[in-house]
Amino acid sequence: MKLYAAAALVLLSHVAESFVSPTTVSVSTLSSTAEPLVEVNNDADEQKKQKRQQLKQALLGKIGSPSSNNFISDPLLVDPMTKEPLSLSLKGPILGSNAGVRLTLKSASDSERVFEGRSDAYINLLEPISDGKDAKASVSTSPILASLLTLTPPPVRSLVANISSNSDLEYIPMRDLFTDPSVSFAYERGWRQGFAAAGFPGADKEFDLAKEYFAPVIDKKRSSGEDNVVVDMSCATGLFTRRFTTSGEYDRVIACDYSDSMLTEARRRIRADSDIASSNTQLDLVRCDVAKIPFKSDSVDAFHAGAAMHCWPEIEESLKEIHRVLVPGGRYFASTFLGTYFQNVANLEKTSNGGSDVEPSMQAFQYFPTVEGLRDLLLNAGFDDDKVDVEVIGAACVIIRCEK
Repeated sequence: MKLYAAAALVLLSHVAESFVSPTTVSVSTLSSTAEPLVEVNNDADEQKKQKRQQLKQALLGKIGSPSSNNFISDPLLVDPMTKEPLSLSLKGPILGSNAGVRLTLKSASDSERVFEGRSDAYINLLEPISDGKDAKASVSTSPILASLLTLTPPPVRSLVANISSNSDLEYIPMRDLFTDPSVSFAYERGWRQGFAAAGFPGADKEFDLAKEYFAPVIDKKRSSGEDNVVVDMSCATGLFTRRFTTSGEYDRVIACDYSDSMLTEARRRIRADSDIASSNTQLDLVRCDVAKIPFKSDSVDAFHAGAAMHCWPEIEESLKEIHRVLVPGGRYFASTFLGTYFQNVANLEKTSNGGSDVEPSMQAFQYFPTVEGLRDLLLNAGFDDDKVDVEVIGAACVIIRCEK
């Protein structure tokens, strides 16, 4: 299996001897090769330094052609706004440390757009750390406030989120609910299991359905000797991410979410999974906005979104982005709710809003009223009519299958 250039982003969990193999790179390897050692007048330390340089060159040779500054380019990741390539540089602890590697990603055309992350956490491609433009801050930066606002009626949400034209606060319920750490904690401790009432088949069955649908495009890539990529968007705590990674079917899995707390919980669960530790699949965690996906066009073979679309504020833009990043013949599998499942919530919102419809950005969820409406969204995103299937399971579970 060929190694992807973004080895710096992978869940690098094998031991350092993986340098012997041309197909794997590990966190211990990356951590030990990312920053110069201090020179000392000691033969043992000098030998260690030489060994480190040899390992670094081996690493750089595997994950891409380094520039004079040892920058590495990922074959998929781009600036979420400009879609320009990102150069990746590594900085980490000295040889023998178990700490993760700090990653810096810079836009190829704008040195002011710089993103950061860690190999033992996630890559933050939601927004650059050095963007000088004034912008509203998400309520997700204040988990306590996000939790409280979720329980408030729509007029209060709107008042807080738009308190003045100069406010630096932005609150979008369907997005920011899941930035609350208590929701992340509860997600696999009863929250997700409750979806069965709507007809959701359960995580194992849903994963089997997705894997079955993805099989033709994955098999085609494998038969041609090419590596394949699957994206788990709105991955939450990694419920499906872990299944994709341990299945042995995929060369690279990229788990994405808007929520810092979800990604933190996902990483915790990934670390605790011994099957992932022994997997050859490259696993990356990326914080991003589904309406501004930080991947190159025509780069993703299979795209999964489990119980997610109803939480996407910019649903039209998000689906267009998914269509853009899929390779020709690539497939999208998703599950979501029909709006009827949230009817009580929608009625309460309308009542608390004086009987008027709530502004979409202040709704708790997207309320997809019909299958036909969902099909129209997918067709408008660029999918062809004969390659779109929308199926209702049980009372209100919708399974979506699309091919680009």
